[in-house]
Amino acid sequence: MNIPENLLYTAEHEWVSYKSSDVIVGITDYAQSQLGDIIFVELPEVGTSLKSGEVFGEIEAVKTVSELYAPISGIVLSINEKLEDTPEKVNLSPYNEGWLIKISPEIPKEKESLLTNISYQKSIE
Repeated sequence: MNIPENLLYTAEHEWVSYKSSDVIVGITDYAQSQLGDIIFVELPEVGTSLKSGEVFGEIEAVKTVSELYAPISGIVLSINEKLEDTPEKVNLSPYNEGWLIKISPEIPKEKESLLTNISYQKSIE
C-alpha cells in the first residue's frame, strides 16, 4: 500500500498536501483500492466554503458510493476537472493525476489534527 511520507491524512482516508499556501486534497491509495473501479466523482463548486469534517462531495464506484470529507476548513480554489471525463484517474494515480480539490486553508492550526503517514498506516492495519 502506497502511503507517501510527505503527505498528511485523515481517518476518513483523505490525503492532504501542504506544498504551498494552498492545500491539495485527494483520497488515499488504500481508499481507492477498497472502493474498486471509480466511475463518477462529485466535487463542490469553486468558491465553496468548507468546514473541517463536513461532506464536500461523493465518489462513486461500480458497487458503492462514498462521501468525501473536508480534512480542513477553507475555500475551494479549484477542482480537478479532468475527473469529469476520466474518474478512473483516482484509481490509477490517487496522489498525482487523481487529486480532487485545492483549498485555501482558513485555520492553520487544523493541520495539527491530521495524521502522519505512520499514524495513518497504523489506522488501516
